[in-house]
Amino acid sequence: MNEQLIYLDNAATSYPKPDTVYTAIDEYNRHCGAPVGRGAYRKSVEVQSDVDQCRKLAAEVLGASRPEEVSFTFNGTDSLNTVIHGLLRPGDHVITSDVEHNSVLRPLQTLKQRWGLEVTYIPANAESVVDPLAFKQALRKNTRLIILNHASNVTGSIQPIDEVGEIAREAGVLFLVDAAQSVGHLPLNVSAQPIDFLACPGHKGLLGPLGTGLVYIRADLAEQVESLKQGGTGTSSEEETQPLTQPDKYEAGNHNTPGLVGLKAALEYLQDRGLEDIRRHEQELTGCLLESFRSLSGFEVPGPQEVADRVGVVSLINQAVEPQVLASILDENFGIQVRAGLHCAPRIHDSIRSVEWGGTIRFSPGPFTTRSQIETTLSAMQELAVSFSV
Repeated sequence: MNEQLIYLDNAATSYPKPDTVYTAIDEYNRHCGAPVGRGAYRKSVEVQSDVDQCRKLAAEVLGASRPEEVSFTFNGTDSLNTVIHGLLRPGDHVITSDVEHNSVLRPLQTLKQRWGLEVTYIPANAESVVDPLAFKQALRKNTRLIILNHASNVTGSIQPIDEVGEIAREAGVLFLVDAAQSVGHLPLNVSAQPIDFLACPGHKGLLGPLGTGLVYIRADLAEQVESLKQGGTGTSSEEETQPLTQPDKYEAGNHNTPGLVGLKAALEYLQDRGLEDIRRHEQELTGCLLESFRSLSGFEVPGPQEVADRVGVVSLINQAVEPQVLASILDENFGIQVRAGLHCAPRIHDSIRSVEWGGTIRFSPGPFTTRSQIETTLSAMQELAVSFSV
């Protein structure tokens, strides 16, 4: 077995992080330790400044018109729940799709069971892409919200969020984008695009630590989104009611300050390196995977076949060997770490007909994946394909 492990599970969480992220977290933990917004002493003021700068950088990445429109959460799931549970009311209708993650599907199912939320699910085509016209046709008088995943965590397919967002805006319906697999990989500008809400983690494409997330709530819509948690914010402490102003409305309790200090360093790295360079790098590696995997005997590659139509996520279906078995062999014999199974997105697996085979084995390179690592992975997969066909 190779001692040098190859990490290809960046769709779950990015690894490695930029060195500056590790340094920032270690410096905070060893030499600061102060909470955010909880003191007037020097270290507390310094860390407040760091978090303010982190929010400013995050707003710049998302294209938000003001930093206060970005609230910190603990992951992408937390961000999605903030909008879904905070916005929807009895009598509402939601349109979403079969490409969604359970972080959308399960909150909606909970509200269906709790008080009868009406939900329409738009199917995806053969390349796992939705048709915007289907969203228009699904509109009802009581449609309150459309939710769409920007890029699939199973097939990597990029969804037409601008077209769907325009349909929502013309109909007076709000639009929530799940950018878990696109932020840090694809350009986004929530001020220029027809996006009302956006949810994403800080630990995937943004290269920050686990336990960090962002939710964008357009300023004029904040009064419609109730806070799910209430508590200390370090502001307006004389009041027993939760502040109504952003971002405090959605940030009750102590922040994950080490995480946000690390996220700030990650955002600075992204700013310095540039999204264009990261996208170009990931497209090159993803293109190598696609080209080689299409020739593997016994394997199917679902999703778009053109690299420009997907992010750096490539899944494989094999009808003879369970994906968990394949992942274990890659790990134990080749030191290659990949994800196997249904990836918390059951409807898209129904769409690509992979459920009965146990899901897919998923390869997701990142900004620090090398061409050499991809070549080693391709060689390992070719070896496995030959051994399984004998």
